[in-house]
Amino acid sequence: MISDPDGPAVTAGEQRTARQERRAQTRAALLDAAERLWAQHGIRGASLDEVAAQAGMTKGAVYSNFTGKTDLILALLERYTQGDLGNEMCPSLRDTARPRADRCADAGRHYARRLSAEETRMKALLLVELWLFGMRDFSAGWRIADWYHSHREGLAAELMPGAEELSARDRASLAMAIEFGLALQHLLDPDRVPAELYGSGMDLVLGPALP
Repeated sequence: MISDPDGPAVTAGEQRTARQERRAQTRAALLDAAERLWAQHGIRGASLDEVAAQAGMTKGAVYSNFTGKTDLILALLERYTQGDLGNEMCPSLRDTARPRADRCADAGRHYARRLSAEETRMKALLLVELWLFGMRDFSAGWRIADWYHSHREGLAAELMPGAEELSARDRASLAMAIEFGLALQHLLDPDRVPAELYGSGMDLVLGPALP
């Protein structure tokens, strides 16, 4: 136990906990800074010096928490893919009390609202950057592949099994292709690729298997 003449005694365990909390806060700040910069400028377009400056820290803070740029990228990827990024069916599609066409139309409007948010645009940019990195780096690539797999399985689990030519997993794969592919097209060309097409796509791909 450490005595402080101006305050209560602090145990070694409390000091260790405080250091761990400060370290966690530092890591989170660096990850937040990397997320913003790499979404805006690309992974190759922003250095560790710039990441540290964005977080209000020195480059030494980066190296005291990460072994280098790749380690920081993998930590960001881990946080990104562990987050709540919508591994389940859109709530509108679950409303079994309503006609399927109405549910899919609502899903399209919900999707359009999500894409209109600046945060979604930044996440899309970051996901593309992480995907490109994963295509070139196996240690990152398998994490992204696992995240896609988890997303597919979460959606497939909510679909009704049937004897159709497409399995629930195949339908989930196609639904994901629409979800991500339409977002990329819409964010680049919103006038000619309306986000509401998502509803029509879900009706075509998931419709027969919706509960």
